[in-house]
Amino acid sequence: MSEEIEPGVTAGTAVESDTFVPSEEIKEGEDQIHIRNLSKTYVTEDSETVVLEDFSLDIRKGELITIVGPSGCGKTTILRMLAGLIPPSSGKILIGDRECTGPGSDRGMVFQDFALFPWRSVRKNVEFGLEIAGMPKEERRERAEKYLKIVGLEKFADHRVHELSGGMKQRVAIARAMVTNPDVILMDEPFGALDAQTRNLMQAGLLKILDKTDQTIIFITHSVDEAVYLSDRIVILTKRPATIKEVVEIGWPRPRDRASPEFTALRKRILEELEKENVLE
Repeated sequence: MSEEIEPGVTAGTAVESDTFVPSEEIKEGEDQIHIRNLSKTYVTEDSETVVLEDFSLDIRKGELITIVGPSGCGKTTILRMLAGLIPPSSGKILIGDRECTGPGSDRGMVFQDFALFPWRSVRKNVEFGLEIAGMPKEERRERAEKYLKIVGLEKFADHRVHELSGGMKQRVAIARAMVTNPDVILMDEPFGALDAQTRNLMQAGLLKILDKTDQTIIFITHSVDEAVYLSDRIVILTKRPATIKEVVEIGWPRPRDRASPEFTALRKRILEELEKENVLE
């Protein structure tokens, strides 16, 4: 990897401190998530597959980070370890001063396939996590309606899931992830199944949601265009076993003009870096 750094771009990441504070005391813009030397190896009876090696990254509160890389390089594995769904083989993840050792209410996850309950109304889908937590009916209804308004679906609260478009279903999934007020929202290619027009609308809608919250978002995508449009920083991974090839920091204000020379040039450069990693062995 070249050490030459362009304006707005940082190569790799620097991890300088092991002093952490509780997540609720962290202010927007301060380091919130600390990933240290994370590695993952999948072991079967007759093989071992090293997916990730020595992944270290600090993520700031209120930041939107996207992770891009070659297909099969371990992007979703990183997200699932952050969610506490699978353990790392080595290394650790801290959110504030708490080590991530399993799922928790401080993290919400949005999947590509919506994962909604078809027999429940839109409101009841959003309320689900609050219901499991034992929140009283009136309080959870009030919370659900607040977040349905944020995602622009307050008029569809009593509709069934099958009555919604794909984009609307994904907005329900986002509201469900947000309603428990997690510190971090993990998004695994949430717009990947949508058509191009709906995908662009959902991206714009996500930015509006960001303006109304200070939640941290870690976003997996195969679309470099999407990454450049949304991100504060883009983490570029190498092919498997994945390591961080480069971290691109984007200082431009949002919303961004996809047709601008700066946008086009950065998208082209990131695509070129990914193409180098996508060469078949």
